[in-house]
Amino acid sequence: QTAKYWWQRYSLFSKFDEGIKMDEEGWFSVTPEVIAKHQAMRCSSPVVIDAFAGVGGNTIQFALRSEHVIAIDKDPMKIAYARHNAEIYGVSHRIDFVVGDFFQLAPSLKADVIFLSPPWGGPEYLKDTSYDISMLQPKDGFTLFNTAQRVASNIAFYLPRNVDLEQLKELSCLFDPPVEFEKNFVNDKLKAITVYYGEICQHDR
Repeated sequence: QTAKYWWQRYSLFSKFDEGIKMDEEGWFSVTPEVIAKHQAMRCSSPVVIDAFAGVGGNTIQFALRSEHVIAIDKDPMKIAYARHNAEIYGVSHRIDFVVGDFFQLAPSLKADVIFLSPPWGGPEYLKDTSYDISMLQPKDGFTLFNTAQRVASNIAFYLPRNVDLEQLKELSCLFDPPVEFEKNFVNDKLKAITVYYGEICQHDR
């Protein structure tokens, strides 16, 4: 499985050869660095929460552009790798690494922006013509969004390229301006869609 993604290693972490650590899930779930950089620019603010940090691809880019990042993952190994990888990029001092379940921690969290990149269900998600956000793990996209909006007034949601856009519009009713859909390309290939809710969808920083 890992060999299939090996050729992408520098697109995931430009500093891969400096000792980046990945688990098996990380190979297909890390946001490509060029996309993570752009998302971090859009989400630049005093405090950003990365609710499903994984091995730290987005977390690192947020820390390069924001004052403070809270990186959450329920897998201790992923958090250990994220901390190690952040040290390679020289930004670990700006990050609080938290082992825990975002849904359990949410009532005690506050931030300017929250970034949601929950597990999509592995590479199998591309077999569906339209990705239903109820397939997100560990809880459906509607529950996740409702939880996130109590934590931050700005939400960035990173989703599969075949996601059902109508469902995402349904989530936007509480925001003004409501929603901005952004297609994320790498080497002219559509990789994913990032949806911005709140003030961060007014302008590109």
